[in-house]
Amino acid sequence: MGELFRSEEMTLAQLFLQSEAAYCCVSELGEIGMVQFRDLNPDVNVFQRKFVNEVRRCEEMDRKLRFVEKEIKKANIPIVDTGENPEVPFPRDMIDLEATFEKLENELKEINTNQEALKKNFLELTELKHILRRTQQFFDEVIAHMILMEDPSLLEESSILLDPSEVNRGAPLRLGFVAGVIGRERIPTFERMLWRVCRGNVFLRQADIEDPLEDPTTGDQVNKSVFIIFFQGDQLKNRVKKICEGFRATLYPCPETPQERKEMLAGVNARIDDLQMVLNQTEDHRQRVLQAAAKTVRVWFIKVRKMKAIYHTLNLCNIDVTQKCLIAEVWCPVSDLDSIQFALRRGTEKSGSTVPSILNRMQTKQTPPTYNKTNKFTSGFQNIVDAYGIGSYREINPAPYTIITFPFLFAVMFGDLGHGVLMTCAALYLVLRESRLMAQKNDNEMFSMVFAGRYIILLMGIFSIYTGIIYNDCFSKSLNLFGSGWSVRPMFETLDGNKVLQLDPTIDGVFKGPYPIGIDPIWNIATNKLTFLNSFKMKMSVILGVIHMLFGVTLSLFNHLYFQKPLNIYLGFIPEIVFMSSLFGYLVILIFYKWVSYNARTSRDAPSLLIAFINMFLFNYNDPSNKPLYRGQMGVQSLLVVIALACVPCMLIVKTLVLRRQYLWRKHLGTQNFGGIRVENGPTEDQAEIIQHDQLSQHSEEEPEFNFGDVAVHQAIHTIEYCLGCISNTASYLRLWALSLAHAQLSEVLWSMVMHIGLSSSSLGGFILLAIVFYFFAVLTVAILLIMEGLSAFLHALRLHCFQNKFYSGQGFKFLPFTFESILDGRFED
Repeated sequence: MGELFRSEEMTLAQLFLQSEAAYCCVSELGEIGMVQFRDLNPDVNVFQRKFVNEVRRCEEMDRKLRFVEKEIKKANIPIVDTGENPEVPFPRDMIDLEATFEKLENELKEINTNQEALKKNFLELTELKHILRRTQQFFDEVIAHMILMEDPSLLEESSILLDPSEVNRGAPLRLGFVAGVIGRERIPTFERMLWRVCRGNVFLRQADIEDPLEDPTTGDQVNKSVFIIFFQGDQLKNRVKKICEGFRATLYPCPETPQERKEMLAGVNARIDDLQMVLNQTEDHRQRVLQAAAKTVRVWFIKVRKMKAIYHTLNLCNIDVTQKCLIAEVWCPVSDLDSIQFALRRGTEKSGSTVPSILNRMQTKQTPPTYNKTNKFTSGFQNIVDAYGIGSYREINPAPYTIITFPFLFAVMFGDLGHGVLMTCAALYLVLRESRLMAQKNDNEMFSMVFAGRYIILLMGIFSIYTGIIYNDCFSKSLNLFGSGWSVRPMFETLDGNKVLQLDPTIDGVFKGPYPIGIDPIWNIATNKLTFLNSFKMKMSVILGVIHMLFGVTLSLFNHLYFQKPLNIYLGFIPEIVFMSSLFGYLVILIFYKWVSYNARTSRDAPSLLIAFINMFLFNYNDPSNKPLYRGQMGVQSLLVVIALACVPCMLIVKTLVLRRQYLWRKHLGTQNFGGIRVENGPTEDQAEIIQHDQLSQHSEEEPEFNFGDVAVHQAIHTIEYCLGCISNTASYLRLWALSLAHAQLSEVLWSMVMHIGLSSSSLGGFILLAIVFYFFAVLTVAILLIMEGLSAFLHALRLHCFQNKFYSGQGFKFLPFTFESILDGRFED
C-alpha cells in the first residue's frame, strides 16, 4: 500500500541493446509498459533518423489497412474483435505483411473499378430501356397534338418522321429529335432554358422514372426523368445539345421507327439480364473477400501499429559508433527493475542473440517523472487529483484521501436517502456489468465518461445514503423509525386556542430525549424547520471545512520530513498550523462548547458566535448584547489573535532572511578570516575543507543563484495567499450548507407540486391519475435532482478539493511509459 500514498521511486537507467536484439527487447518492454524512453536525438530531423524507412513502410501498411477497413464498413460487415493480443511480428515478417496487404488492396481496387464500370454500363442500359419504352408514347402524344391543331403540313412532317420510307425526296423538311435522361430536380429550369434559348421553337416531353437509379460513383440513389425534344433544323439541334450538356443530361441514340425501337429494346433487355448476373457474381466475390479480411483486420492493425511504435521508439535511441549497439535512456520504477530485466532477457532470447542486453542505473540530478500506480477503482480518483496538476516527484499523493473526502463532501450537499439509493443502484449496474459493457466499446462520449467514474458514483451514492439517514430526508419526507423525541400530550390545552403549537422543552414530558440517529422527524412538519436546519448545517459546514484544511496542512509535515527540509517545518508548517488553529480551530471549539454548555433553559441567553468571532478581531469585549461564553474569554481570545498575527512575519520575513543566510553560508563556507580571527557563524576549518571537497566533487555550477528580491516576493505571495485563503476557503465550505438546503427544498417543491396532485384522490380515477403523475415525478426526479443537482454537487465537491494544495504543490510531470495497451484499447496515438 506504500505506493498508493506516495509516488513510486523512479530511476534513470541506460540500456545497451545489440542491434539484432533491439527490436525484440523494445517489443517486450512495450508489452509490460514500465519504461519511459527519452529522446537522445533531439537535434536530429525526423526524416534523418535511422529507422525512418521502416516507419514509412509501417505507415503505408496502416494506410492500406484503413482502406480495407473503410471498404468493410461500407459493406456493413461487422469487424471481428476477439480481444486477442497478437505478438509483434519479426522484422523479417514485414515483407510478407506488405505483400499480403498489397495483394488485398489491389484486388479490392480492381473489384471496385470493374464493379463501377459494370454499374455505369448497367445504368446506361437501364436509362436507355426507359427511353425506348417512353419514346413511342411521346410520338403518339405528338401526333395527337398535331391532329388537334389540324395542320396538314405538320401531319405530313410527322408521317415523314414516323415512316420515312414512304416519303419521296421532294417531301418537306423532316423534324429532328433527341432523347435522354436528366435529374428530376433540374426539369423546371431545363424547360425554361429551352424555351428562352430556342424561342419556343422546340417541343419538350418528359416523364419520371418511377424507380430510383444508383449512381455508380457515389452509390447514392437518384431520381431521374426521361425527356424527348423535337426541333427543326441543325441550328436548333446544336443549341439543344449544348443546353443538355450544360444541365448534365445524358443523351442516347433512339431509332425513328417503332419497329427498330422494339428490336433495340429487346436487345437492351437481354444485355441488362446478362449484366445483372455479372454484377451479382462480382458483388458476391467482393463480399467474400471483405468477410475474410474482416476476421483478421483488427489483428493486422495491432501488429502494424506495434511495429510502428517499436521503430518510432528505436529512433529515440542513440547508435554506437560501431553500429552494433543501440543506447537508450529510460525512466523506470525501481520496484520494477527485475521485471524489466526479465523482459530484456526474453527479448534477447527471442531474437536469437547471444550477447545479453545491459541495464545500467544512472545518477542524475534531473527531476524524475511522477508515477502513481492505479487500478480500476483508484484511477478515477487519481484523475480528479491530476486535473489540478501532477504531483511532484515522491510527494504525498492526495488520491487515497480523496477516495473518502470527495464522496463525503458530495454527500453532504446531496444528502437524501431516496436519491442516494437510486444513484447507488445505477452505479451498481455499471460495476456488476462492467466486463460486458467494456466489451461493447460504446463510442458515446457521455456514457464513456460516466462509465469511467462508476466507482466514484457508487461511493457518492453510498455516502449519500448515510447523510440522508443523518438528515432524515427521503424524497423530502422524514422516516419515523424510532418515534419522535417530542410529545404534544402535555400541551393539549394550548392547541385549543392556537393554530401553531410551540413545543417548550422546559415543560416536563414534552422532550423525552434525543432521536437515536439523525434529525428528529418532527422537524419535517415544523414551521421553523429552515431556521433550525440553517443553524445546524452552517455550523456543520464550518466544522468540516476547518477539519479538512487542517488535515491538508498537517499532511504537509510528512512532505517536509521526507524531503528533509527542517526550515519549512519550523518557519512554514508550524506558523501555518498555529495561525489556522488559533483562529478557525478556536471557532470550531466554540461551536462544540456552545452545543455542550447550553441546555433548553439557558439557550435563550446564549451569545451569537458570529458576533463573538468578529469582536475577537476587534478586541471589543464591552458589547452588552453579546455576553462572553466563558470566564477569561477576553484574555484567551486576545492571546490567540496575537499569536496568529505573530505567525505572519515569521512566514513573511524570517524565512526569507534565514534562506539568505544559508546561501551566504554555503557560498563562503561560514569561515571568513579577518586578521587571523575566525567568525563563529559556521563550521570549523576542518569541517570547511570537507564541505569544500564535497562541493567540488559535485557540479557547483548547478547551484542556482540566490535572488533575494525574487525569494522575498515569492514568500510574500505565499504568505498572503495562505492567510487570506484561510478566510476565503472557510467561507467557501459554506457551499456545503447552501447546496444541501437547495437540494432539500427543490426535492420538497417537486413533491408538493407534482406528487401531491396524484395523492389528492383515493378513487379509481385518482389511482389512474397517480400512475400518470408518478411517471412525471420519476422523470423530473431523475432529470433534475439526480442529474442536474448531482452534477452541481459534483462540481462543487471538485472545487473544494483544490484546498489540498496546502500540502500538494502539483508541479511534477506524469510518467508516460511506452506501452501497447493504448493500441489494444483503440486509443493509439503516434
